[in-house]
Amino acid sequence: MSYFLSNQNIKIPNMIYGTAWKKEQTADFVYEALKSGFKGIDTACQPKHYQENLVGVGLKKALDEGLKREDIYLQTKFTPIDGQDKSNMPYFQNDTLELQIQKSFAKSKKNLNVDYIDTYILHSPIFPASKLLRAWDVMSSFYKNKEIGQLGISNCYDLDVLEYLYKKVELKPSVVQNRFYAQSSYDQEIRVWCKQKGIIYESFWSLTANPHVLTNEFVKHLSSKYKKSTAAIFYKFLNQIGIVPLNGTTSKLHMDEDLLIDEFELEKIEVENINFLLK
Repeated sequence: MSYFLSNQNIKIPNMIYGTAWKKEQTADFVYEALKSGFKGIDTACQPKHYQENLVGVGLKKALDEGLKREDIYLQTKFTPIDGQDKSNMPYFQNDTLELQIQKSFAKSKKNLNVDYIDTYILHSPIFPASKLLRAWDVMSSFYKNKEIGQLGISNCYDLDVLEYLYKKVELKPSVVQNRFYAQSSYDQEIRVWCKQKGIIYESFWSLTANPHVLTNEFVKHLSSKYKKSTAAIFYKFLNQIGIVPLNGTTSKLHMDEDLLIDEFELEKIEVENINFLLK
């Protein structure tokens, strides 16, 4: 796989396997993805939507069969209390924010059977701003302890919030991970800003939110021209405009097809034509 280089000089694979909503099959899908050739895994300490412990099981199985930890990019998230199922959280409701983050991070390392996580992501902004900075300060301590390589933030669609965070903190964000959909105008301003700051923009829901792209006649033409699936065409397009997509497929066939995006390059006019579909 090819890679994107973050502002912390960390190599991020050009496509990351997403583990949300895999439930009891999580370990099998993670193992299959890694054996198929995925070099990046995304998860979260949020039992409501992720089985992070089973991500760890799938990862361990692949490592036991010869895959090297240093060849795998691993990112997980601290999910604030508003995003948790309060009957099943990695911390207690009455814990301080600082303790919530510390407990969640410790749980993630235990779940994943690792002592180092490449990117630790704040799953959503926390308000007011003072709490956001408190959270970031605790997360930054993991970087200072060499337990993580960099920090990121997810589900942040307000450029003002990102600019505020960037200005106020010592350890700058290295990743912004957002839903890639029309309702946010595909984060066009945020993506320009990220590029200026050396921040890697990761997209999720890339296929689900954009069926009009996959069924477009021009994209179908490119699929025929390059002998690749329409999904692979779209993933390649995302790479060529500077985006690292998350891929949550549960199909071995689709894993194999999607991992072929390094085999071809879209022409400039083809990228422009697909980009027009996102206006």
